[in-house]
Amino acid sequence: MYEHIINERLTEVRGRLERATTRAGRRPEDIRIVAVTKGPPVDALRAVLDAGIADLGENRIGELEGKQRELEGDDRPRWHMVGHVQSRKAPQLWGRVDVLHSLDSTKLGQRLDRTRPDGEDPIPVLVQVNTSGEDAKYGFTPDGLREALPALVALPGLEVRGLMTLAPFTDDEDWIRKTFRRLRELHEQAGADCPGYEGTELSMGMSNDFEIAVEEGSTMIRLGTALLGERST
Repeated sequence: MYEHIINERLTEVRGRLERATTRAGRRPEDIRIVAVTKGPPVDALRAVLDAGIADLGENRIGELEGKQRELEGDDRPRWHMVGHVQSRKAPQLWGRVDVLHSLDSTKLGQRLDRTRPDGEDPIPVLVQVNTSGEDAKYGFTPDGLREALPALVALPGLEVRGLMTLAPFTDDEDWIRKTFRRLRELHEQAGADCPGYEGTELSMGMSNDFEIAVEEGSTMIRLGTALLGERST
C-alpha cells in the first residue's frame, strides 16, 4: 500500500532537491533526508526504509519507543529526535537516539550529560536556535547561543554536530530565507569564535520550505508530509 505512494513522493522530492542544489551550486548527495514519521503506522516506516531512506525522525519519545519496539531486529533505521524534549525525559534518549536535533536549553544539555550511562558514547546533538524571533518557538536566541555554546561544547556527554532551526509557517519567502540564512551565519561565527565547536550540520527545512533551506546551506531536511502525506493526528 505504502510502497508505491512513498516511491512516487520520493521521486518528486528528489527532483525538487536536485533543482534546488543546482541553483545553489551544491550536490543532492550532500543533503540528508530525514523522514519525519510521526503518526503513520510502522508499515509506512518499512516502506520508507525500503525506499532507501534510513534516517527516521520522531517528535515524541513515547512514539519513538513504540516504533522501535515494532521494528526490533531491523538494523536499518537511524533515529532522530526532532521535537522538543523536556529535561526530565532526557535520560530516555540514551541508547535510543542517533541524533537529537532539538537541544534547546542549557538545562537539557546538562541533564543529558549528568545522566549519561557508563560506557555510553556522547550523544550527537544539534543546538536549536530561534532565528525567526517567534515567541512560540523553542530554542536559544542568537545572543543566547553565543553565550551558551562554549559550555555545551565542553560537556563530555554531548557531541555538538551543528545547529537547527524552524522557519515560520508563512508565505513570506523573504522571512523564511532570512531565518535560514541567519542560522548559517551563526554557524560560521561559531566556527570562528567558539573554541571546540566543530559542527558541520545545519538541520533546517521542512516539507513546505526545504528548497529555500537547501539554497541557504542546509545539510539535513526534515520531511513529513512531502513523503508520508498529511498526518491524521
